[in-house]
Amino acid sequence: MREVREIEVDGDSMHVLVCSEPERPDKPSLWPSLGEYPIYDPHLYATMTTDEERNKRFRSALGQLAPGKHVVDIGTGQDLLWARESVQAGARQVTAIEVVDDAFRQAAVNLPSYDVQDRVTLLLGESTSLEFAPKADVCVAEIIGSLASAEGAAAVLTDARRRHLAPDGMVVPHRAVTQAAAGCLADILGEQHVAFAAESIPYLQSIFNWNTAPFDVRLRVENASPAALVSDSAVIESLDFNGTLHTAQETTTRLTVQRPGRIDGVLTWLQLWCLPDEDPLDALRMETNWAAIYFPLFEAPVPVEPGDSLNLTFGSTLSADGVHPDYQLSATLRTAGGHAHQGSLESPHRGGPFRAQPAYRFLFPAA
Repeated sequence: MREVREIEVDGDSMHVLVCSEPERPDKPSLWPSLGEYPIYDPHLYATMTTDEERNKRFRSALGQLAPGKHVVDIGTGQDLLWARESVQAGARQVTAIEVVDDAFRQAAVNLPSYDVQDRVTLLLGESTSLEFAPKADVCVAEIIGSLASAEGAAAVLTDARRRHLAPDGMVVPHRAVTQAAAGCLADILGEQHVAFAAESIPYLQSIFNWNTAPFDVRLRVENASPAALVSDSAVIESLDFNGTLHTAQETTTRLTVQRPGRIDGVLTWLQLWCLPDEDPLDALRMETNWAAIYFPLFEAPVPVEPGDSLNLTFGSTLSADGVHPDYQLSATLRTAGGHAHQGSLESPHRGGPFRAQPAYRFLFPAA
């Protein structure tokens, strides 16, 4: 059942459309995007530390790269997962960095119980500001978002390669890309209502409180089905952590409609390699804590047929904090008979418009 709930942000009340039915692991659900905001709690950390699709890839890479080496773990979290795994793999020394105060404090409490403190040094702060010596041989950083760059990986790891890594140092993960395909949000959610999952509302409120105002958050779709997409897919951003790494990108691609349906936006998802020659983690097709991100582009769903095309431009530029990206999307959908439909979206990391698109006006009804 769908219902309107009231939440309060900085003393002002607002309405949110909520699906009150419990989430099911085999059904899609709608959340705000989470990873790029400092709102981590034990539940979110637990979903990451139990993500075996992710973990087996990071472990395999550390097993090859960490033995006998100095490792820096950026974003170690309250469980110091990759710091501990690095020691387990044979690292001689680990520098573990955490920027979130609560996570750092809990990590400091947890560290003695892991019996690795003789080889792990825990630091509080932003890796882009901290200094330590000697330089590391390996950098492990699980700061990859459901959009590959959303958590600031490009800026943070560009800095880490310049200041924290030895000249021949290696980064784990090796590469991440964001894929995109066209579809309609209502069809992607299937039998579920177009409304935020009830379990997501505390996180939505935390994001708004952190920002001190509501804004059009990125829309996270958990358990999205590839069958709901009507076009082929294409890479719209690429992060080569051991190659040429860009903190700003712009990609223009053409998506071709492959089956009848309707389009009102694009669904994006992560593919990740921890080693160059492995099969990638695919967040749309595998069970993982990463999810798909949906961007609304058109005022209303547009019917499409096979052969119609969507020309999509996706850009990212660093936000005011110099770490997290802002995204810019524009699209032209060309349908039978030569009709052209224009759409665009600005998706800043912080702030920006509220209820600027029909999708957001629907999710956040006016009082």
